[in-house]
Amino acid sequence: MTLKICVAQLNLVVGDLQGNAQKIIASATEAYAHGARFLLTPELSICGYAAEDLFLRPAFISACHDAVKTVVDACAGLKGMVVVVGHPTGGDERSKSVAIQRRFNAASVISEGRILETYAKRELPNYQVFDERRYFTPGQGVCVFQIGEQGKQVSVGLLICEDTWFAEPAQLALEAGAQVLAVINASPFHVG
Repeated sequence: MTLKICVAQLNLVVGDLQGNAQKIIASATEAYAHGARFLLTPELSICGYAAEDLFLRPAFISACHDAVKTVVDACAGLKGMVVVVGHPTGGDERSKSVAIQRRFNAASVISEGRILETYAKRELPNYQVFDERRYFTPGQGVCVFQIGEQGKQVSVGLLICEDTWFAEPAQLALEAGAQVLAVINASPFHVG
């Protein structure tokens, strides 16, 4: 099977959830019009990388979920199209009198008005400009999904950035049946 992939290199704005969602929707629509049936967006594309302490706000995580839903709904009519959208997810858990925040750097696999899978990044960088362990909990799962027409499908394993620096995430995807890996990435930057 031939798989036409589009990688959306977008100028996303931290905190502009609806603006970022509209950029993703426009990219999916354009990719679809050009015959692509698989679109990859950057890591944390819905909120911009990196939103830092905004990740700690429950209202921000909820607004990110709403923005992902906007993308899901807008791409519902793109038959056979699979879109990978990076976003934060998670919530707060209470254990007796202690609140525990569990946030994940995640990506959802979207197709025809549904979220098929959501994967949480396993390996969290915490060096140089990266500070992900401050905000996120490592994921534990694996994500393998099918793209293509019945009988001509390709099994795709999804990883997020730092996961590729370690053997285990790719090995787990391979063991779960992945024929190819799709890896979304993003990096912060600063002036100078």
